[in-house]
Amino acid sequence: MEKLKKKIRSFSFWNWVIASIIFRLILIYFPKNLNLCSRPEVSTPLTSFRRLAEGYWLKQSSMSPYAGSMYHGSPLLLSLLGPLTVKRIEGQPNHLLYSLVSVIADVVSAMLIRATGQNLQVAYFGTLKSLDLVKQIELSEVHSSGDVAALIYLCNPFTIVACVGLSTSPIENMAVILCLYGACSRLVPLAAFGWVIATHLSLYPAILIIPVHLSFVLAICDLLLGYGPDAPPRKLFLQRHQQKGLSSQSKLPPGFSWGSIIHFAFWALLWSVYVLVLCGISLKQFGGLWEMFKSTYGFILTVEDLSPNVGVLWYFFAEVFEFFRNFFLIVFHVNILFMILPLAIRLHHRPCYLAFVYVAICSMLKSYPSVGDSALYLGLLGWFVNELSDMQFSLFLFCGYVGVSLLSPVMHNLWIWRGTGNANFYFATAMVYACLQIVLVVEGVSAMLNHDRKLRSLILDKPRDAKS
Repeated sequence: MEKLKKKIRSFSFWNWVIASIIFRLILIYFPKNLNLCSRPEVSTPLTSFRRLAEGYWLKQSSMSPYAGSMYHGSPLLLSLLGPLTVKRIEGQPNHLLYSLVSVIADVVSAMLIRATGQNLQVAYFGTLKSLDLVKQIELSEVHSSGDVAALIYLCNPFTIVACVGLSTSPIENMAVILCLYGACSRLVPLAAFGWVIATHLSLYPAILIIPVHLSFVLAICDLLLGYGPDAPPRKLFLQRHQQKGLSSQSKLPPGFSWGSIIHFAFWALLWSVYVLVLCGISLKQFGGLWEMFKSTYGFILTVEDLSPNVGVLWYFFAEVFEFFRNFFLIVFHVNILFMILPLAIRLHHRPCYLAFVYVAICSMLKSYPSVGDSALYLGLLGWFVNELSDMQFSLFLFCGYVGVSLLSPVMHNLWIWRGTGNANFYFATAMVYACLQIVLVVEGVSAMLNHDRKLRSLILDKPRDAKS
């Protein structure tokens, strides 16, 4: 009977996957892709397809792709995706090949999320068994977190519009997910490759590196490589062993492994050198690596483009006095760094959940956010559907995301096209969107910590039950 249930679940999962792919292909065949590529919620100065096409045209014309301040992405994307911006298939929609690459990236990301979720669920069951909480597994309803997370990512409207809107977000998201998958599977070269590519494409995944001991910097995937997938705090295992009167440490989760750290650092350095060499060769005639750093990372950190998006920085820096601009640039960017260490200390035993929190914070505070960033952390949240079953305000958050998704285009239309509104209309939806993300992060962390406390109370209550 149990095998039959698993087959039915697997069958329904693949039905949903096929349906999501077909739905994307149908939307791609709509005229001009529903004009999603021009939406500020979907395309940013860093992920815009039009800017990618402009950069490729400049390069083909023997000019620097960064001339004219249009393109601010990776030169590797120009080499890989640039040719797809000009290729046409007669009788087919424009940019069909590029759209198919985005669809493939979404499917690959979903499969990696599913595999990682399955690894996390196996680790979750293993820790509960080692804590003698098997009955809790049998009594409570357990969801397949890998399938849930993959379907949330694939069927999320944010993921779909980012794919159909010809954004480069699906490629960036795939690099981040590849890093986490390699870390959970203890594939050090793959984890290092994903981290290097993700950081190269959008800079912000670099905060997946966290300071732990003294001045040494460890990557979040190093925590995964050193500790293994998420587990309850180590002290719960110690308490359980003390209750049993066991002195053996064999059932404790493994301690931190420095060998994995050195291994990861070696591969990260190797991949970084490889990527920089390729970029240097690509830009040899156009200013070299310095031109790339100035036009990509410099563009992100200085927030030069103040075109509207779903973030809050564009409005703030449009209003702030130029004298205070540099000060507030430092404040906004350092604000992300200030959250790294406290969260790492509190959630060091759950590195995958820590990765979700970091990704959510980045998508909330980055210079040029889009709905593709939200699609990533909402997909990762599905990994913890069992642990976060008691999270508060879930319905409120769902309704809030739906409301913002519907109101944002309306406010933008009133402001830009009809002229009956102003920038405050659109900025109000951006503020609500930011508040929803804050509530999600705060309530999610609180729910995870409450889950750990619940496990501790179950362990402490076991001796009392035995005595009674």
